Amino acid sequence: MRKVLLICVGNLKEKYLVEAVEEYKKRISKFFDLEIIEIPESKILDNIEKSLNQEAEKIIPKLAGYKVCTLCIEGNQQSSQQFANFVQEQTNISKLCFVIGSSFGLSTKVKNLSTMISFGKLTFPHQLMRVIFLEQLYRAGTIINNTNYHK
Repeated sequence: MRKVLLICVGNLKEKYLVEAVEEYKKRISKFFDLEIIEIPESKILDNIEKSLNQEAEKIIPKLAGYKVCTLCIEGNQQSSQQFANFVQEQTNISKLCFVIGSSFGLSTKVKNLSTMISFGKLTFPHQLMRVIFLEQLYRAGTIINNTNYHK
């Protein structure tokens, strides 16, 4: 089974988001071996760069052995079909890791180790982005496996 790791900075706080994540994890398990790791959000609010670098120190050791993709606004936009093709290609050759940063984003140290992907020019709360990403990963699984979810 294809291995996918999702690293998220910050914890989910809202019950409805936790429930949505659990639902998509269940659906995704048909297609991918998904692991989600939460990294605590740094509390240094007066120096964003220092905060992002502290988070990077916790993220980078977990990336060994993975093809890394960061979800960030400056990344390349893809259609759902293109995203599915990317996931399929990458999981055929290696384990795949996606990283969602905090509300301040991600350190350039992490971005420089990755392929950057954007889900559009809109800004989403990072907690909601987790649900959006999982829905797209599930959609990618259905596209790859030719099931009737994607239209």
